[in-house]
Amino acid sequence: MTILTQPCLEINLSNLLENFFTLQKIAKPAIAAAVVKDDAYGLGAEQIVSLLYGVAGCHHFFVAHAVEGAKIAPLADKAVVYVLQGIGQDNLEIFKQFPQLIPVISCPEMFAFWKQNRLVGRKPVIHIETGLNRLGFREKELAALSNADKNEFSLVMSHLACGDEKDHFMNAYQLDNFNKLKNLYFPKIPASLAASDGVFLSHDFHWNMVRLGAAMYGINTAPYRENQMKNVVTVAAPILQIADLPKGQFVGYSATYRANTNRKIAIVSIGYGDGLPRSLSNVGKVFFKNGSDLHEARIIGRVSMDNIICDVTGIDNLQVGDMAYLAADFYTLDDMGRDAGTISYEIMSRLGKNTRFIRKYVK
Repeated sequence: MTILTQPCLEINLSNLLENFFTLQKIAKPAIAAAVVKDDAYGLGAEQIVSLLYGVAGCHHFFVAHAVEGAKIAPLADKAVVYVLQGIGQDNLEIFKQFPQLIPVISCPEMFAFWKQNRLVGRKPVIHIETGLNRLGFREKELAALSNADKNEFSLVMSHLACGDEKDHFMNAYQLDNFNKLKNLYFPKIPASLAASDGVFLSHDFHWNMVRLGAAMYGINTAPYRENQMKNVVTVAAPILQIADLPKGQFVGYSATYRANTNRKIAIVSIGYGDGLPRSLSNVGKVFFKNGSDLHEARIIGRVSMDNIICDVTGIDNLQVGDMAYLAADFYTLDDMGRDAGTISYEIMSRLGKNTRFIRKYVK
């Protein structure tokens, strides 16, 4: 008899690769760059960079921090690695050590630091603000740049606020703003506006480079249409115990669930300590496979740090050690995010970085 005690995270690299090629085809002739920040959304940047660089021929990557770039640079020695959070005193030595790393400059103060510590042979990216009101040069700051300053840069980029809503007025607003600022201040250098969601908008948003992140990992970044991406992530956890729950008995911390009839419960080895949202308490669901049959079971009571309790009344032949599926082709992280009142991006990042998972890569 074999019993597992840890939750399992399976990453389908073949599906990820197919997603990359699908997005690349939609965006052509723009360069398809891969966003592998936050350890490739928690799925393992080193494995995914090796795959995309070695098999897909991807030579452009985006990370958030230079420390992330340092981990992947040796795996893609001829690639360019853009660092979205830019350059500063805390990462200057990393930039010096890895010539593939290119900083994204988002404000005049960081640009001043760059000019004081200019790295020979490298031209940074300039990030301009077009409506998201997050990072980026505002127009008055762009107007203050000299011609010499403008020639420092190799790429101009911005970021869409509402690219996942095709008809949102912000898309046209930001595209117009980007066109104006790019043509006024940087008419001769390449540009990048679209991340994953922007790829599914018109070609006007693609410019010279698209930044492929969430959609490449299987997330539906265009929820107004059927998801074209293949599922990449499967999350499953073993049953540790099966028990009867008599009518009138309570379940879990704070006794938020009470059985109104006799029930059967399964205690499953996953909880918020593994990254499962606590907001799934009394609303989440898991699935059990029985041959070709799929059985849904509700999460009852509070999600605790290490366990959830599931109502498996009426599901026959369950045994300790059987796996409960929390995310798969039939119930994706997008579905879980909807039920948890959050987004699949957050869930993927939280689950993927947890060291308690048995991690498996499949091709």
